This record gives sequence, structure tokens and C-alpha cells, in this order.
Amino acid sequence: MEPLIALVAGFLGAGLAGLLGVDALEGWQAALRVGLALMFLLTGFAHFQPRMRAEMIAMVPLSMPRPDRLVTLTGLLELAGAVGLLIPWTAPWAAIGLILLLVAMFPANVSAARRGVAQGDPIGRRTLLQAVFIAAAVLTLV
Repeated sequence: MEPLIALVAGFLGAGLAGLLGVDALEGWQAALRVGLALMFLLTGFAHFQPRMRAEMIAMVPLSMPRPDRLVTLTGLLELAGAVGLLIPWTAPWAAIGLILLLVAMFPANVSAARRGVAQGDPIGRRTLLQAVFIAAAVLTLV
């Protein structure tokens, strides 16, 4: 739930800043990019926080090799994508990369739900959140 809160709070805060005259945040797409960046900074850093890292490693499907390295890689990609969203000329590429990353990481959510590990969210909730995050990234492209 925290990533969704970060997305919404970042979007609303950046939107307000845009309305108050911050030129770089003018328009809903710029505000949405900030919200997504905040969300991916939160989730990216979580990959390296010891308790959360252990949960994320447990989420990786058992058939995948070196879950610890996969968690490190996905965390770094999320952080890079967050920064990329904030740079206008890289934002579209970052959004596309993050969409692909969300799709690629979805099996870990399914695996975690089936095995009851990590946050233990049911698959329906996990799927809905992934769809919201993907939709937000897609909307930055239109």
C-alpha cells in the first residue's frame, strides 16, 4: 500500500507545485512522472533495506537462480528508472523500461501470493496494484 500512497502523494504534491507556478511541474503528466519517481525511489530503496530485502528475496519464484542478485538488479533498475522519469528527454524511455520491469517482476508477485510469503497480499490485490502502476507509467507517455 505504501507505494500507492507515494504515487498519489507525489502526484498531488507535484501537481500543486505546478499550479503554484513551478514551470517544470506544469501539467498532469509532469506531476504523474514525479509521483511515479517517488514511488520507484521508495520501492527501489526497499530492495536494500535488510527486512524488506529478505521479504523480496523470498518472493522470487523458486525456479529462478540467485534471487539475491535478482533483487539487487531490480532495485537498481527501479532507482535508475525513477531518476530517468525526472529528466525530460529520458522520461519516455524510463517509463517504457519501468513498464517492462513491472511486467517482468509480476511472476514474483504471483509466486509470493501462492506461497504466502513476504507481504502475503492476495493475488487480486497484487494484480490490481501492478495494473495501476503500469497504467500510470503508460499515461506519462500519451
